[in-house]
This record gives sequence, structure tokens and C-alpha cells, in this order.
Amino acid sequence: MSDATTADVDVVVVAYNSAASLEPCLRDLRTAPGVRLIVVDNHSPDASAEVARRLGADVLALGVNGGFAHGCNAGWRHGDAQYVLFLNPDAEISAAALGRLVAELERDPRVGIAAPKILEQDGTLAFSQRHFPRRRSIFAQALFLHRVLGDASWTDELVRAPEAYERRNEPDWVSGACMLVRRTLLEELGGWDDGFFMYREDIDLCKRARAAGAGVRFVPDAVIGHEGGASAPRAAMIPVLAESRVRYARKHGGPGAALVERLGVALHALSHMVAARGGRSVRAGHVQALRRAVSR
Repeated sequence: MSDATTADVDVVVVAYNSAASLEPCLRDLRTAPGVRLIVVDNHSPDASAEVARRLGADVLALGVNGGFAHGCNAGWRHGDAQYVLFLNPDAEISAAALGRLVAELERDPRVGIAAPKILEQDGTLAFSQRHFPRRRSIFAQALFLHRVLGDASWTDELVRAPEAYERRNEPDWVSGACMLVRRTLLEELGGWDDGFFMYREDIDLCKRARAAGAGVRFVPDAVIGHEGGASAPRAAMIPVLAESRVRYARKHGGPGAALVERLGVALHALSHMVAARGGRSVRAGHVQALRRAVSR
């Protein structure tokens, strides 16, 4: 791998209905030295497992879709490399970019997680550096203040300042679309919390990594492409996100934080039922989110 040592890397891709995106996702890594491809198929109804095998990946065909974190745990435990790259199937990383992430962990033993700069399909920057959830941002997002006051850092979790993506940084947490993690850290933490079906599991992993004394590093010269949102319909996942938000708040803040989060989720659902685009299916998703916020 360019810009890296010869350290081995297990690349873990959790696939669900990802047959069309796996080839571009894995294209540049198939022949990279020291890289082992592990595709975890979360019981896809399409040909994801067959495509992954044809590409030369080790395939773990799970009999049930237990969610993203569950698939990540199955994948990293299947391998034994010093470093584990968790990569979304709708993302593309070059061997050189992977090498730069490895080099970052090699240079600084204090860092446990390294993440790249992410560009969307049209070349625009994805805001992949984030703040931990804050009470004020919970309600600001519900009232669309993050759109009205886009330059105000308190309105949501995203780090939006362009200059923050031009230098090495240590944000609170980074997007789970692509992150390189030390195996020793995963073992210390017990892996991902698979109580999260989807969403908030990457925040939780970074939160626990920081509590264990491991740094989270953004590496601007490692650049990847990301399609985003290709694996699941947005409307169907709105209530899943609501449930994960409340679970994360309870886990890291206790009953009081969970109550505040429920109120924020409920307000968000109500405001978006009225104003959000997307038609009947999206409104139905917000209705389900509201029900989960007030009933659990």
C-alpha cells in the first residue's frame, strides 16, 4: 500500500442489497498487498453475496439482518489483521488513501481511529466530522435552525467549516462510512454496540474509544468517494434513527438525557410532518418516529 507500512488490513464491508455497488467499492483494494476483503451479507434478497465471492472477498452470509453494528462485529472478528477498515458498500477508497490512514495510526500510537475526507458523487465535501449530540442542537434541528443559521456551530452536530477539512483534526466523532480502527481497540471495547440496529453506532464507538484514551483523527489527505444513502430507503429508516437517538442518550446520559431526546425527537417528527418534503411515505416515517418517541 502506498504511504503505508506492510501492516495487514482487514477491510470489512457490511452489505445489504449492495450487489450493484460492491464492484466499484472493492475495485482498487482487490490487488492491494496486505489487504483482506471481508464482506458481511446481512441476509440480502439480492445477489450481494454472489458478487462479493466473484470479487474474491471472504463472505459471511448471515441468516438474519441484525443491523450495521452486528455485521461489523461479525466481520472484524472473522479476521486477525492489526487494523480493520470499516467501509460502506456505497463508498470507494483507493489503496493509496487506505495507506495514508494506516500511516496515521503507525505514526501516532495514541490514535485509535482514523477517518478520511469524504467527497460525494458530485465532488462536494461531505461533513464527516461531527460534534457529540448537544441538547441545544437537538431542538435547533427540530426547528430547522441548522438550515436558517448554517454558519452557527451550535445548531447541529456537523462540523461545517471548510478549513476544518484541510488539516488534521480530532473531532468528537467521525462518520462510520469509512474508518480505520486498531484491532486492539476493538478488542478492548468489545467491538461495536449491536444494540443499535442502524445510526448512532459510530458515535457510540468514538465515544467509548475516547473514554478509553484513544484518539479519533481526521486525515485530510486520505480522500474517498461516497454515494450515500444507497442501501436503505430514507422514509423507512426515520423511526429507526429516532429509536437510536433515544437509546444513545439513555446509554451515555441516563434517564434525564433520554427524556430530553424523546422531546427533541417528538418535536422533530411534528415539525417535519408539516414541512418536510418527500410525500406520504416520508410523513408516515415521521409519524412512526413520533410514536416510538412517546411510547418507549
